[in-house]
Amino acid sequence: MEKLKLVFSPGKSLEFPKKKLLILDLNGLLADINEDYHNAHMADAKVRGKLGEISIFRRPYCDDFLNFCALNFELGIWSSRKKENVDSVVNIVMNEFKPRLLFCWDLSKCTFTGHKTLENKHKPLVLKELRKLWNMEEPDLPWEEGDYSPSNTLLVDDSPYKALRNPPYTAIFPRSYSYLNWNDNSLGPGGDLRVYLQNLAAADDVERFVRNNPFGQPFITKSDPHWNFYAQIADRECAPLTCCA
Repeated sequence: MEKLKLVFSPGKSLEFPKKKLLILDLNGLLADINEDYHNAHMADAKVRGKLGEISIFRRPYCDDFLNFCALNFELGIWSSRKKENVDSVVNIVMNEFKPRLLFCWDLSKCTFTGHKTLENKHKPLVLKELRKLWNMEEPDLPWEEGDYSPSNTLLVDDSPYKALRNPPYTAIFPRSYSYLNWNDNSLGPGGDLRVYLQNLAAADDVERFVRNNPFGQPFITKSDPHWNFYAQIADRECAPLTCCA
């Protein structure tokens, strides 16, 4: 991809007529949430988990990035963690930006497929179906049906399989953030994700922009070596959510 460049003044909105809807994941994007006790003393915060304390490492430039996002997009959080865990993490990661979220969704809003992920045979494979937002399937969403669609919505998640049932080019999949990457600047001014979203905010159509400007991990398509597995999920109705991760 040719490197995107945009003249941008930090702290100021790009001032487009209608802000696009930007949906951010938590773990792997805004923070590294793990149980690595060796470096737990370096964590920004700790929360209780099923097996003990979980360390939360906020990503470098997180506050600056969230300020940029809140200025230039309508902003939501969608995590595949349980609600009690999401609430704790959001309080730590979002800080003063929490009131600026249009919604904060957790595992209960994901679609349970009945499969486990290929990476972890104990982890349920769940989906984040954007139609739930577009079709106003939750009554407390603060917009009207039809306000958002594939043309003005972007999901940012480090797990491509979670978008298997969404229209193509309505998501990007950055590589997962690790707190061990001391030089990470993806969220900062001039960082790859920051610059990408600056240009996306200025684009007329999300799908067209994402199609013409690939970013991060690829979409899962028929060329994926595990397509036979993923096709079962992409092509059939999933069972209702009956268990949690």
